[in-house]
Amino acid sequence: MNIHKIKAVLLGGVLAFSMFSCAEGDSFDYNKNVVLVSGTETSPVVKFVVEDTPSTYAVTATATNKVSENVNVTFAIDNSLVDSYNEAHNTNYFSVPEGTVTLENAETVIEKGKVFSTPATVKIISTENLDDARVYVIPVTIQQVDGLEVLAPSKTIYLQISRVINFTSLNISNPELYSNFMFDESQKQSLSNFTYEVKFYSEEWHSIARMCNFSSADGSRSNMLRFGEIGMDVNCLQWVCPTGSVPSTTRFSTNRWYTLSLTYDGSKFTMYVDGVKDAQLDGDGQPVDFQMFEIGMSWTTYRYSQYFKGRIAEVRVWNRALTPAELQMGLCAVDPASEGLVAYWKMNEGEGHIFHDSTGNGYDMDWSNTCREMSEGAGNVFGLDYSQYVGWDADEKNTCVQ
Repeated sequence: MNIHKIKAVLLGGVLAFSMFSCAEGDSFDYNKNVVLVSGTETSPVVKFVVEDTPSTYAVTATATNKVSENVNVTFAIDNSLVDSYNEAHNTNYFSVPEGTVTLENAETVIEKGKVFSTPATVKIISTENLDDARVYVIPVTIQQVDGLEVLAPSKTIYLQISRVINFTSLNISNPELYSNFMFDESQKQSLSNFTYEVKFYSEEWHSIARMCNFSSADGSRSNMLRFGEIGMDVNCLQWVCPTGSVPSTTRFSTNRWYTLSLTYDGSKFTMYVDGVKDAQLDGDGQPVDFQMFEIGMSWTTYRYSQYFKGRIAEVRVWNRALTPAELQMGLCAVDPASEGLVAYWKMNEGEGHIFHDSTGNGYDMDWSNTCREMSEGAGNVFGLDYSQYVGWDADEKNTCVQ
């Protein structure tokens, strides 16, 4: 980036920052030469892709004008900044465990007549102690500059460790698997706000394909997901929510994973695809009960005509509406101890027929003891054993980049 572009981007950053700090914005001299961490002009968080160890990332400082003499810039890793960043931005990043990262060549220099410093090197030496359910950042901050001021909003860059994560998923292509699991009355959740999530992979589209349903015991005010309802494209997702139908703007592709998030804040039902807002519908201010989870289309004789050929993983129930920033952090996995996480089925057992609740809240689902309505109007039949139809996938298709 040339110096004119740097100054233009920086000016925009300063103007934005001044909205939150009037004293700084009122007194800032736009012609003054200051130092910032390169790359923070647009965002303080950047991805550090780690495919193997050791992996390195070069961090440099930038002056807004060419310097008239050598300027020494010292960098440091300051993990104490993670908590303050989370609080300010409503995120849930984690600092890396000890022994994960080193900082080499921390003392850098912007040489006379230049604007960029020599690089400091952030080196990931081990990922052994990193939890797949957590998103880690490394805060690299300007600790000291000789002779120039540091632009406070851009003195720290947060390197988000991005890894390729392999996982196991539940195969739901066999309609004989389709059924409901009913939780005890004591486990019923009355949700005035919620987020429902499911990660899915489709192998083909056909006329109508029901994927799953988050429901009350009697099926009222349910949140059901199906593709290709009559009049819709076969790869259009329809969310049937308590106040109506929410068709997706996205047209989904086969042979790739998506993370679908459905939020309700008491006012709006909002659909997100991979953490990006896709569609919305007005709510009615009434709570929604969750007591039953359905895989596929289990009702009466529709199992084979409305099958979903594909896989699911990372099924979650929250008692609050997550923010877009939180949703985007949970595309691969989330911390089972996350605030408001009621139930979390990773669907990664790889064997057996019990889908374990990772939160420890007791919402395990045993597919040898399910229920469904066998014929219209007959009511649910309980104690149905479909454990023999549970199938698992763990292959090259099951990867997620955090």
